[in-house]
Amino acid sequence: MTERKIKCIGVLTSGGDAPGMNAAIRAVTRTAIYNGLEVKAIYRGYRGLIINEIELFKTQNVSNIIQQGGTILKTARCKEFTTPEGREYAYGALQKEEIDALVVIGGDGTLTGARIFSEEFNFPIVGIPGTIDNDLFGTDTTIGYDTALNTIMQAVDKIRDTATSHDRLFFIEVMGRDAGFLALNGAIASGAEAAIIPEIATKDDQLELLIKNGFRKSKNSSIVLVAESESTGGAMGLANRVQIEYPQYDVRVTILGHIQRGGSPTANDRILASRMGAAAVDALLDGQRNVMTGIQDDEIVYVPFSKAIKNDKPINRDLLEMLRILSI
Repeated sequence: MTERKIKCIGVLTSGGDAPGMNAAIRAVTRTAIYNGLEVKAIYRGYRGLIINEIELFKTQNVSNIIQQGGTILKTARCKEFTTPEGREYAYGALQKEEIDALVVIGGDGTLTGARIFSEEFNFPIVGIPGTIDNDLFGTDTTIGYDTALNTIMQAVDKIRDTATSHDRLFFIEVMGRDAGFLALNGAIASGAEAAIIPEIATKDDQLELLIKNGFRKSKNSSIVLVAESESTGGAMGLANRVQIEYPQYDVRVTILGHIQRGGSPTANDRILASRMGAAAVDALLDGQRNVMTGIQDDEIVYVPFSKAIKNDKPINRDLLEMLRILSI
């Protein structure tokens, strides 16, 4: 079967929004147009294919968006796309719109859907990793991670002012259901005393280790960053344990929540998104499919969906030890 020449590329964002997604949309659109291709924007993720919310994009459609957080294409969950019937309908929509290939921007769930769809219909798809969790294998960093990290750092800096004033122990919960990158690096950047993350076996071990290591022995106040994962117990769960087991501590909890997703992307995220967006179009023009753009040692790489999704991205445990040393 001869592969159809690509004349029109579709682009969508799916899953949780991440700062820098707009920069990626801009790069995909303009790189495609520069190469003589049409670009069709699909709104609300895979749902846009089901409800036919698709628009032809020109270069002016992506003007003045590089500095905006969120995604101008919106994002939504789509149960229909998880069914064979829904994907069949989506494929029909792509054929009707004469879209020859897709660029999808999102996280693990987005790429999982893309991989299934691509294999079912032999359809060219390239993914761009857009998630603040930084949990996709094969790339040193993901779009939105740097901005979220800076947001966390700024929030913790402010909380430290009141923690110090009141001699308090603060548990600050950050995002990262299955990955502790935000908690660990946020703790290092903000000078926190510890990070409790899902990659380390159990919440009991981490809390007890914290206390037994002479926690707060030389300080009036302490800040601990906690990943929101069930395996950590979350900030509320840990605070409740401390109140019962170590009542001498005056404990407070702050859950940063969706503030971490928002805001104007940092320079690093804008540059990363621009490079990945351009690279995604180049990959499609080179005949690649079922791959995610990544960055390794400041070089663009292409990672098979199967590796990016299936493999767990390892946490650097040396950083945990460094955090422990620096918090004495």
